Amino acid sequence: MRDIKRRIKSVKNTRQITKAMKMVAAAKLRRAQEQAEASRPYARKIQEVIASIASGKTSFKHPMLQSRPVKKTGYIVITSDRGLAGGYNGNMIRKVIQTIAEKHKSKDEYTIFVIGRKGRDFFRSRNYPILEQITGLPESPSFSDIKAITSKAVNFFATEQIDELYLCYNEFQSAITQIPTVTRLLPLDQVGSESGATASGTNYEYEPSPEEVLSVLLPRYAETLIFSALLDAKASEQGARMTAMGNATDNASDMIDRLTLFYNRARQAAITQEISEIVAGANAQG
Repeated sequence: MRDIKRRIKSVKNTRQITKAMKMVAAAKLRRAQEQAEASRPYARKIQEVIASIASGKTSFKHPMLQSRPVKKTGYIVITSDRGLAGGYNGNMIRKVIQTIAEKHKSKDEYTIFVIGRKGRDFFRSRNYPILEQITGLPESPSFSDIKAITSKAVNFFATEQIDELYLCYNEFQSAITQIPTVTRLLPLDQVGSESGATASGTNYEYEPSPEEVLSVLLPRYAETLIFSALLDAKASEQGARMTAMGNATDNASDMIDRLTLFYNRARQAAITQEISEIVAGANAQG
């Protein structure tokens, strides 16, 4: 009975912790969603300008808009620094491993830019080729926090050290649904044909020239897409953590109910045994 009582107390303490973590994750999720929403208009406007130039009369073709034979591929993998988020990291890492296994036969054919301690530790322990890494990002990251890795990844494509770049992150659908996504970021050969980008029909005048504006905007647009994916991944992380802690709290409550039932049965059995011993002693004296 003492062991059961001690176990009940331990599970109750755990339930208090998981319940608090669920509430914290819910608050962080709201902030992460707001930050992700706030970043989208900027990315849409850059896309609109790029599409306007790319679909115009200019004969200029930027390397970032053109496909080339693929000799080496880069992957930007976004994971979290902390655990206790259900299958958030595991699902993403499995998706990346599956994609790499399907597309490549040798480690010389790809390289990884990893964001987050969980992904870094996994790929490092298995000797995957990690080119750049960032860990310890704040809960509400700014673009400057990932500027180094985004610039390096985009520059590697621009200088043809890699021939395509994929973005791997958990796409936020809801607090209970996060979809592991691997999407091609570079080359941006479809940006000029996306109907949503050219729907406004706005005419722009470019200074000094459309070509120079495009050369500046394309790397910035690619970096903005990476940052938007990071914000989406942050919202997914908090949603996954909130769901995981909610499930843990519910499981703790169920365990407490079962342990309480066991405790009551053990106490009743002890009382019944004591009564039986008293009755047996009384009969023996009589």
